Amino acid sequence: MANFYRDNNDIQFLFRHIDLGKSAEVCEEGFKFASEFESAPADAEEAVVNYDMVLDSLGQLCGDFIAPRAEGVDRQGNILNEDGSVTRAEGIIGAIEKLGQAEVMGFTLPHRFGGLNFPNIVYTMAIETLSRADAALMNIFGLQGIAETINAFASEEIKQKYLPDFSEGKVTGAMVLTEPDAGSDLQAVKLRAFEDEDGNWLLHGVKRFITNGCGEVLLVLARSEPDRNGGLGLSLFVCKPGPTVHIRRLEDKLGIHGSPTCEIFFDNTPCEIIGERQRGLVTYIMSLMNGARIGIAAQSMGIAEAAFRVARDYASTRKQFAVAIEKLPAVRDMLIDMKISIEAGRAILYETSRVVDMELGYARQFETNRPEDKTEAKHLRNESRKYRRYATMLTPMSKYYCSEMCNSVTYDSIQVLGGSGYMRDYPCERYARDARITTIYEGTSQLQVVAAVRGVCSGTAEKFLTELASQDFDEKVKDLLETLAAGTEQLKESIAYVKEQGNDYMDLYGRAIVDIAIDLINGYLFCGQASTKVDMEVPVAENGQADNGQTVSMKERKATVTRRYVTKNAPKIAALAELIRTGDKSTFSDYEILVGPVPELG
Repeated sequence: MANFYRDNNDIQFLFRHIDLGKSAEVCEEGFKFASEFESAPADAEEAVVNYDMVLDSLGQLCGDFIAPRAEGVDRQGNILNEDGSVTRAEGIIGAIEKLGQAEVMGFTLPHRFGGLNFPNIVYTMAIETLSRADAALMNIFGLQGIAETINAFASEEIKQKYLPDFSEGKVTGAMVLTEPDAGSDLQAVKLRAFEDEDGNWLLHGVKRFITNGCGEVLLVLARSEPDRNGGLGLSLFVCKPGPTVHIRRLEDKLGIHGSPTCEIFFDNTPCEIIGERQRGLVTYIMSLMNGARIGIAAQSMGIAEAAFRVARDYASTRKQFAVAIEKLPAVRDMLIDMKISIEAGRAILYETSRVVDMELGYARQFETNRPEDKTEAKHLRNESRKYRRYATMLTPMSKYYCSEMCNSVTYDSIQVLGGSGYMRDYPCERYARDARITTIYEGTSQLQVVAAVRGVCSGTAEKFLTELASQDFDEKVKDLLETLAAGTEQLKESIAYVKEQGNDYMDLYGRAIVDIAIDLINGYLFCGQASTKVDMEVPVAENGQADNGQTVSMKERKATVTRRYVTKNAPKIAALAELIRTGDKSTFSDYEILVGPVPELG
């Protein structure tokens, strides 16, 4: 009996280490719902117990039911029928039914719609756990942000129409954004939304690369103002499939085969507007995509965790030159780096999710339950703004780091297995294929860097690092704090230099700046983990069983991880800082010389 939540010692540790009670308090708005809804917790302790129980149930479902069917899902894929309907893989159909029965399809929806009203950080843990079992299924389970967007911005009538069905698992959704000529640049969306003579909204045009486009609830970005270009000409609409919604094509993809990616033609499709006109992209979709980016980061974590476990198991049993290959220094070093990079991704992702919970919680409290005391109200507003700045920077950082890390880990997993990893006898090749999309959809890594570097260079990173550095740390990591402080000074010097050179130079060296900031943030997060008050013993060798029954305290283990991470990254930070300050602009001045002419293909 496998349980993908219980068998992950790092998730178990972080569940205890992070103050989930605080997230519960802001999410439950001071636990005011307990008197109205039987499912609502009365206090933080009860809430955290509920989180643990649901994650345990989901972990069991992932280990026992979803994961064993993932390979079959990948091979079977989806079928586009002659009538335009889509038949999903049998494993996906069964998994959606099981998830609905487990009542986890309304993870973050309010109690009044039958949702669990769980914090984002717990939802992130759930997405990671499920993605380890089947990354393709996550593209359905992880689209609950569509329901959140409806809840945040739609009319009460639309909420009542759609959200209870989401919570019960009766429907799934799709973000219908991308078009043949509007990928990353959503301001170029052309699909037309117009009102008929009776004032009813209709949609007409084509959308492409739509994940789960055969879902039952379609959230569509369309141009409602034909005389206005750019984002302010766009509004957001919701509709259901019907005779005017035609799935014209299923994409033949490299990976995540269980997730249908559709081309859709809307032929004067009846729809309803979400919120106000002209706010579709600037307000509503940006909010939706921020949540989706955290979801893809969590998906990346699950894939990486699965790939590492196969490599770790194989390295411990595969013998070459009369020894297990994990005894070879090159393989051993690779496995250590894989493991620590996964834990680093989990650290920044879970911190990002916690920050988002704080941002949303304080904003909700300020807007709906504002205190009469002006000082207290001002404090709420300032806290909301502070966490919004942090979330705006950390969200693209997490998506960028976790997805790039995922690709690196799955690549290395194949390398550890050698020729066997390249074969379909092992799931490594599937993990690598599934991983590849994570750096692309919901915004490429390059776009995440552009978004994150603005926050780093605006002073947000410095404030966040100062806040992290002000914690109480254990004596064992005090020398590492000096290393991190030195790295922070190098970051400040790099930022000052970049600002002198202008925005183009900032974008050119954005990745180096963001990499430094991420390494420093994770360094402090690791130091905090190494200073934990959580008393938890874990196996010395985490590959299913402890070596000779040996265990170590998580605090001691995290101290070892932290020392390796901080000391190994210090020279990297220094080198990146030096690179940034070289002033090399050959990318701009010598592009044609360096890349040569456009080659003839064919």
